[in-house]
Amino acid sequence: MKITDFVKKELKGWNKFEFAGLGIIFILIVVNTVILNDSKLAVINAVCGILYTIIAGKGKISCYFFGLLGSVCYVLLSFKNALWGNMMLYLCYYIPMQTIGIFKWKQHLKKNSQEITKVQLRFKNRLKLIISVITGSILTIGLLYYFNDKSPIIDGITTFLSIIGMFLTVKRAIEQWIIWMIVNGLSFVMWLNLITNGTKAYSTVLMWGAYFILSIYFYIIWKKELKLENS
Repeated sequence: MKITDFVKKELKGWNKFEFAGLGIIFILIVVNTVILNDSKLAVINAVCGILYTIIAGKGKISCYFFGLLGSVCYVLLSFKNALWGNMMLYLCYYIPMQTIGIFKWKQHLKKNSQEITKVQLRFKNRLKLIISVITGSILTIGLLYYFNDKSPIIDGITTFLSIIGMFLTVKRAIEQWIIWMIVNGLSFVMWLNLITNGTKAYSTVLMWGAYFILSIYFYIIWKKELKLENS
C-alpha cells in the first residue's frame, strides 16, 4: 500500500471539529516552542502523544506507532525530572503493552472502516476495577514516598491509573476514557507545578491539557457509538 493511500485510509471518518482541534493544538505547540525555546524532547513527546490519543480515539491501529515514539521521549523526560513512577511505567509497561496492543487491535477491526469494535465492562468488572484502583494507588504512593519521588501522591495515582488505563485501551473498553480523564487532569497539575519550579517542558503541560479535553470528547463519542450499536 502507498503511503498516500494509507494516510487517506487513516484520516477517513475524521470530522471538521477534529481536524480544527488538531490544528489549533499543533499551532500552540509551535508557538510555544519558538517563544519559550522549549525542550525538543517535550515537543516531540507532545506531538506524538496528541496524535496517539486522537488516532486511538478514532479506533485506528496506527495510533500505537506514535504512542511508542512518544513513550520513549516521555521516559527520558521523566528521568530528567526524577519522576520515577512515570519513568518506570512507560519503560516497563507502556512500551510493551503498546506493542501487544497492535496485535490485539488487529484481531478486532471492522472490515469497512478498519476501526476497532468498542466494548463496555459489566457491572461486576467495574466494581473490581474500582477496588483495584483504590488499593493499587495507595500502595504505589507509599512506594514512591520511599524512593523520594518529587510528586509522590500525584505521580503514584497517575502511575497506577495509567496501568489500568493502558490495559483497558488494549481491551477496547470505553471505561479507559474515565481513567484517562483522571490521569490527564492530575498529570497536567503535576507538570504545571514542575515548570513553575524551573523545569523547561511547556509543551508537556499543553499535551496533558489537550489529553484531558480529548479524553472527555472521546468518552462521549464512544458512548454514542455503543448506544447506537446496542439499540
